[in-house]
Amino acid sequence: MPNIKPISDLRNYTEVLRDVAVGEPVFLTKNGRGKFAIIDINEYESLKASLKLMSQLSKGEQAGREKGWLTIDAVESELEI
Repeated sequence: MPNIKPISDLRNYTEVLRDVAVGEPVFLTKNGRGKFAIIDINEYESLKASLKLMSQLSKGEQAGREKGWLTIDAVESELEI
């Protein structure tokens, strides 16, 4: 179940931060609407790495469609495996 708190709870930020854990962000609301999410730094780094990987994979897929795909033999010969 998501941990949702009003932004006014930040007056006692130690309690809010105590509720943050990996896989369990705290969502802060302002005027009843979602405004911020507080996540564990390890989860943030993991999300950032995943986004970077997905971006690179997307670029590779686009290049493959535009320039053609390489066979496994061509990749191995370029890497000299």
